[in-house]
Amino acid sequence: MTPDVPPDGPFQVAALYRFARFDDPEALRAPLRALCLEEGIAGTLLLAREGINGTVAGPEAGIARLIAHIRALPGCDGLDVKYSTAPAMPFGKMKIRVKPEIVTLRAGDLDPAVNAGVHVEPRDWNALIADPDTILIDTRNSYEVGIGTFDGAIDPGTKFFSDFPAWFDGLARDLETQGRKPKIAMFCTGGIRCEKSTAYAKQQGFDEVYHLKGGILKYLEEVPASESRWQGDCFLFDERVAVTHGLAPGEHALCRKCGSPVRTEALDGHVAGCTGNDDWQA
Repeated sequence: MTPDVPPDGPFQVAALYRFARFDDPEALRAPLRALCLEEGIAGTLLLAREGINGTVAGPEAGIARLIAHIRALPGCDGLDVKYSTAPAMPFGKMKIRVKPEIVTLRAGDLDPAVNAGVHVEPRDWNALIADPDTILIDTRNSYEVGIGTFDGAIDPGTKFFSDFPAWFDGLARDLETQGRKPKIAMFCTGGIRCEKSTAYAKQQGFDEVYHLKGGILKYLEEVPASESRWQGDCFLFDERVAVTHGLAPGEHALCRKCGSPVRTEALDGHVAGCTGNDDWQA
């Protein structure tokens, strides 16, 4: 932990993203870093010409100042932020990196800031995906899908998000052969991957493209379990590992050898036989 990070909690954690047009993302880096160090904020922020993405933690007042600063950047007034708390600082230092993309798809010149699919509120999601003319696609990777997804969702079987365009191109060819152009509904953990995947689908000529606003996490937070079409746990990239309805703790833990999510009651047996690769079963 750097001297700039206060030792005592609790800390506010902010997971954030926004697709926006930054002409010079490098110029945004130094002011952000100075603010974060001044406020005792740690974590990671990614900057690219397409926007900003990251997760940070710090004192509540410092996080509020950082969010206000980001929302004042061009096109960032609608910044998506999800807050949580941590009893101890979950990050060792502050990292701000300039990247080609804030979430890596490698699909050429997309503009999710203006061309993403239509946002669908969690309360309206069930009706959309119940429509027989809707194709429901889970845009996450296979190890995430393996522990939970929506009833009836297609699993692309991807290992990395950058594998998604090739898979979708194959689906598009199949649909063209069938003479179909259905509605397409996509979802992911918090919404960022869907912004890009729906923009890609629209680029490929699909007109009715939708995605779940706020992602699975917002759905699990707002939709009662009795009305939910979600099955299983939602994998998270933090110390919680997975959550379920109401954002309650899920039933999975991470294998310390391969890093895969495994049901808690099966963890000891999995670890005992794990070779350290990613050939596993949830």
